[in-house]
Amino acid sequence: MARAHACPRPSRPLRIALRCAAVLAISHVNGLVYADGIFSLAGATLRDGGSVKSAQVFNRAGCNGENRSPELTWRNPPAGTRSFAVTMFDPDAPGPGWWHWAVADIPASVTHLPENASASGALKRLGAVEARDDFDVDGYAGPCPPPGKPHRYVITVYALGAARLGVPPGRPALMFDHEISASALGHAQLTVTYGR
Repeated sequence: MARAHACPRPSRPLRIALRCAAVLAISHVNGLVYADGIFSLAGATLRDGGSVKSAQVFNRAGCNGENRSPELTWRNPPAGTRSFAVTMFDPDAPGPGWWHWAVADIPASVTHLPENASASGALKRLGAVEARDDFDVDGYAGPCPPPGKPHRYVITVYALGAARLGVPPGRPALMFDHEISASALGHAQLTVTYGR
């Protein structure tokens, strides 16, 4: 799990270092690792800095994965959170990058998405809406970079100050990203890699 803050150097006063250490204390819940008190994101099969498993890889365009959206769990959203959004973006793709997933209007009471929430209909049952990704697919489309150097995939959960963004399903992920950015109170993310 990525940490957003670092403890001060030992030369700083001991009480500040101890306070920071307490904030960054690591706890294990249901096999996932979180930083206590900090808005954080974890995946059951995804680890920050780790590799994408075949279950999450795209199943077209020369890739043979299962195209199942990842299981994700988050904790400690900021006060005032009224909904969540999740995105998955490849910054290493040519041009401006590549959108693999954008989903918004996840209720504030939800802090966990099961694996395959996109294709299974679980997101729709929650009232969430999904964007059209850059593979021209509504919903999740997993990693499928061209052969060569592995690409990074940044998965981000956003805490939003609005209960609904009002973006219709199937609109481009870039439009979702714009509306998410305008309402975001905070975010947590992890970065994974995949190559072929």
